[in-house]
Amino acid sequence: MAHGRAHAARQNNPAPLSRSPPSSASALTTLQNASHLSLHRVPTQTSTPSTAVLVLAEHRAGALAGATRSAISAATALNAGPVTVLVAGAEPDAAAAATAAAAVEGVQAVALAADASLEHGLAEPVAAVLAVQASALAATHVLAAASSAGRDVLPRAAGLAGREPVTDVVAALDAATFVRPTYAGNARATVRYEDGGARYVSIRAAAFPAAGDRAAGEAAAPVRPADPAALAAARAAPASTWVSDDAGAGGGSAARPDLGSASIVIAGGRALGGPEGFAALGRLADRLGAALGASRAAVDAGWAPNDLQVGQTGRVVAPGLYVAAGISGAIQHLAGMKDSKCIVAINTDAEAPIFQVGAC
Repeated sequence: MAHGRAHAARQNNPAPLSRSPPSSASALTTLQNASHLSLHRVPTQTSTPSTAVLVLAEHRAGALAGATRSAISAATALNAGPVTVLVAGAEPDAAAAATAAAAVEGVQAVALAADASLEHGLAEPVAAVLAVQASALAATHVLAAASSAGRDVLPRAAGLAGREPVTDVVAALDAATFVRPTYAGNARATVRYEDGGARYVSIRAAAFPAAGDRAAGEAAAPVRPADPAALAAARAAPASTWVSDDAGAGGGSAARPDLGSASIVIAGGRALGGPEGFAALGRLADRLGAALGASRAAVDAGWAPNDLQVGQTGRVVAPGLYVAAGISGAIQHLAGMKDSKCIVAINTDAEAPIFQVGAC
C-alpha cells in the first residue's frame, strides 16, 4: 500500500477535493478540516465497472434490523444501480429474514446464504461470504450498517477483496465521495474513491432514514441462493468459536428495539452502582419500548455487553429521546449521542458535562 500526504485548510463544511489524478494507481483521497493528515491508497482494480450495489443484512430471529433498513436507504440514494441484499445465516431464521428483506422498498434482489457455518454470524465466515458475493455480482458498492456487527465484518471483507473501506459514513455527495465524522465528531472528512473498484462503505444508521416496506400489492423482490463459491468460502473461513450469547445485567428482551435505530434510548452509567441498578434500567426500557444503552464505564464494569456501549468507541445514536441515567457526560460518550433530538440527564452532580447538551 502506497502512502502520501493530504493538505487542507480548516473549514466547517468541507467539500470534495478537486485535484488531478495522481500518477500512481490510487483509489482513495481524503480532505479533512485539519492539516497534514495521512492519505491511504489501495491498488486500482482493472475490472470493468458494473452497476450493482450489495447490502449486508443484519437480522435476529428472522427479523431484519432497523440499521439494515437505513443501509438499504443509503444504497438506494446512491443511484448506483440495482440494490441486492445479502442475508447470511442458518435456516429457518435466514429464510425468514430474506423474505423480510425482499419486501423492503428499493430492494431489487435478495441473495440468501444459508449454511450452518453462518448460524451465529461470526465475522470470519460472514466476511468471506460478503467478499465473494460482491465479486460474483461485480458490485461497485458494498454497504453495511456501522453497527457492532458491521464494524466487525465490513473491514474484513474489504481486506479479503484488497480494498480500503470508508467507515461510519453520514452523507454521500456522489457515488464515489462520502462524508464521515472524525475527532470524536468535532470535524468531518470528505473521502473520495478515485478508481472503479468496489467501494466498501459502512453507514451510520442514524444519518439515513429507514427504508419502509413496499406498498400493499406490490411484488416482492426475488430471493435467490447466494453464489456457491460464497458458501464454500464461508465453510473454509478460519472462524472463531461461538460459546454463548450473554445479554449482560441489563437483560435481553427479544422485543427490545435495536440501539442504532430506536426512537427512545435509555442509557446507564457508573452511578447506577452495580448490576442490580442496570437490570432495573433494563426493565424500565422494556416498559417504555426503548433500547438500552450504556456508558463505557458500565460496560467495562461488566454490567452491560459491549454492543450496548454508546460513544466514540461504541454505538452512535440519534433517537428522538435519549435518557442518560447516572452518566457524567465524558466527551467520548457525548460523541455517540449528542445529535439526539431530546436529551434528558439524570445526575446528582449539577456540574456534570452531560447538562451542557441536555435539552429538548
